[in-house]
Amino acid sequence: MALTEPESCILFIVFYSFSTNSPPPSCALAATAFGWATGTTGGAGGVEAIPSSPQQLKQWLEDSTPLVIILDKTYDFTDTEGSATGPGCKPWSCSPNVQFALNGPDWCASTPTKATFTYKVAPTVPIQLGSNKTLRGKEVQAGCLRILGATNIIIQNVRFSDMNQQYVWGGDALTLHGGSKIWIDHNYFKDVGRQFIVSEGFNPTTQVTISNNYFDGRAPFCDGDTMTFAYNYVYHASGRAPKVGGTDGLAQTVHMYNNYFHDISGHALDAAVGSRVLFEGNYIESVKTPTLGDPKGALFAPTSASMNAQCASAIGRNCVSNTLVSSGSLINAAKSGVLGDFKKSFVTSNKVMDASAVKSYVLANAGLGKI
Repeated sequence: MALTEPESCILFIVFYSFSTNSPPPSCALAATAFGWATGTTGGAGGVEAIPSSPQQLKQWLEDSTPLVIILDKTYDFTDTEGSATGPGCKPWSCSPNVQFALNGPDWCASTPTKATFTYKVAPTVPIQLGSNKTLRGKEVQAGCLRILGATNIIIQNVRFSDMNQQYVWGGDALTLHGGSKIWIDHNYFKDVGRQFIVSEGFNPTTQVTISNNYFDGRAPFCDGDTMTFAYNYVYHASGRAPKVGGTDGLAQTVHMYNNYFHDISGHALDAAVGSRVLFEGNYIESVKTPTLGDPKGALFAPTSASMNAQCASAIGRNCVSNTLVSSGSLINAAKSGVLGDFKKSFVTSNKVMDASAVKSYVLANAGLGKI
């Protein structure tokens, strides 16, 4: 899954191969992981410690000792790896402040307008997290994180920002690759060159919950997984908000509920080949294209009582309608066959809020300082 492109002519989150009832108290307090990440404890049982520098923070994150890491200030990685000058290209010309692109995996080969750029190295060299970690606190600036096969990780109340935002391939804030039991909760993401969160399904990441986060796409520049994506604020993006799937032969199963999608100039959900998505109880406001309607994706996104009732035989309860305000339509979103993939108890017994309550709840609870 991939999340997102900032506002402009390009990208958002990518997931490659997540009745009127109040949310459970544990969600409001964010004290216990829920959804697919149920049972995730992070660094519980280890010591609680405050790193003295970005270098010490990196060292602690990379080992597998159980640890609760408290961030009491901004940890700025901007210049820890210096700068580099390398090849890139200028693929777009859609605005005065269009994004350029670094050459990534030879990404600029087919773009005729080549160029050379100087960029910060740190956002392109992710810190690789070890297992059994809780990261909680303030701000990580220009430092991106990668979970490669690690398990039992909580990332909570952290701001991720300032990662070569002017360059595509300038860095992803969080990359998930083959890990499990991961809870990403109450964080704030802004000014990231490529994607806020990427889950690379070539090595599936399982038991993930992404909740109560604020994904801020405002920028001066052109703008086999199992996951829960709930109570998030997705704001001012232009596409891939999020993208699920995209690789034939790989499945990404995502339960998306009670999220607030707001002011998206392009598309929100892109459920592509391999996607298995239940999308319910979301509030969609001023979104030009709520779904791309890829016929190869598998998406069920109810908007009526009759669609809600289709869920009863598959998951033992009615689904909850999505609400669209000043937005386009949910296209190709009635594939009820996907419901058979959502029989876990945290789906079947979930008290999904009515979409009418979602906007106020998410604005009051998503993001930093609201645990």
